[in-house]
Amino acid sequence: MSQPLAPTARPRLALPDSIVPGQIRWVYAIPIVGIHLLALMALVPWFFSWTGLILMLVGVHFYGQAINLCYHRLLTHRSAKVPKWLERTFVVIALCCMEDTPGKWVAMHRYHHKHSDHESDPHTPMVAFLWAHVGWLLVRNRSTHTLESYRKYAPDVLRDRFYMNLEKSHAWVLIYVAHAVLYFLVGFAIGAASGGLAVGFQFGASLLVWGVFLRTVVVWHITWSVNSLTHLFGYSNYETDDCSRNNWFVALLTVGEGWHNNHHHDPVSASNQHRWWEIDVTYYQIKLLERLGLAWDVVPPKHVRDRRRRQVKEQARSDRHDATQG
Repeated sequence: MSQPLAPTARPRLALPDSIVPGQIRWVYAIPIVGIHLLALMALVPWFFSWTGLILMLVGVHFYGQAINLCYHRLLTHRSAKVPKWLERTFVVIALCCMEDTPGKWVAMHRYHHKHSDHESDPHTPMVAFLWAHVGWLLVRNRSTHTLESYRKYAPDVLRDRFYMNLEKSHAWVLIYVAHAVLYFLVGFAIGAASGGLAVGFQFGASLLVWGVFLRTVVVWHITWSVNSLTHLFGYSNYETDDCSRNNWFVALLTVGEGWHNNHHHDPVSASNQHRWWEIDVTYYQIKLLERLGLAWDVVPPKHVRDRRRRQVKEQARSDRHDATQG
């Protein structure tokens, strides 16, 4: 592996030609703005509880990993295989992050990889930091927000009836709403049992605000930071046809997704850890699933795959040599 590369000059890009200026995607804008406003209730002391805070911190990892491990590595890049029941369980958990259906998420991310940091990239920070972080979600893009694009870039996902049904209905929104209601009801029941209805309402509201709304917003910004920060700040192990960077801060927040230059160099690999200090917890979790018999066909890094191919070729040549000598 080469030494880390110095950052090169970043190009400045205009908005993609496929963007329709002024056409707000209200189906995205309203939930994004609304849940941010609801999350601000965490600033009100009445909504605070230590349980809510703990649920928020644990939930960032629990729900966020359904995006990192399932949406990204399992579905988008097919870096490993797991049983269908487990894959769909991960998807249901991911839907509690309100980051769209698996078909749309996968199609958008594959489109990004094809056009990364070029004019057609739907969320390159070469346009602007805030554009890459959230702006691209709020306006219509004729190239990506179409049924044709979803079918072209995520046909394998949409062939699955379970995922196609999510596209055809509002079930994925109802899953988010249902899990939010469940948080409140559990908190209300526990609080009411220990201190009466008023305590129950306060505790339920605390779990809702901290465990759902604030946690959702935190997961959003952590996910969005991969689009923005890791294409602006950090170092590169590899020459790639984009501005991807390895960013330790984002890697810490995303438990491995921030080693983004490594990922763009080798998207199919289940591991983003190419140096010993580039800790990739998501990969460790995939390996744990493999050890438990719940994952297989785990794709190793490119240098491991290349070494194995060389070994196979050398063994084949050796076998042919032995056959001719015999």
